[in-house]
Amino acid sequence: MAVMGEDVIAMIRQHHPWFAHYHTAGVPGRHEIDATQTLDYPAIMRAIAATGYEGFVAQEFLPTRDPLTSLREAVQICTV
Repeated sequence: MAVMGEDVIAMIRQHHPWFAHYHTAGVPGRHEIDATQTLDYPAIMRAIAATGYEGFVAQEFLPTRDPLTSLREAVQICTV
């Protein structure tokens, strides 16, 4: 959604009944979802949780450093 210029949190709030799952990726480049990216994943995850969603969030990104370290950080960022 962000790549297409959409307001990610507004889209989640408006359309969440139709989302079966979520996945992460940094913008730009689909890399780690850390503070170097333009998306605020802690805020996004809070918005998802506020909808009552109880499913999985897939960590779908291309790590630029140690993959397990990147995955651990992503899971921590997405835990609300």
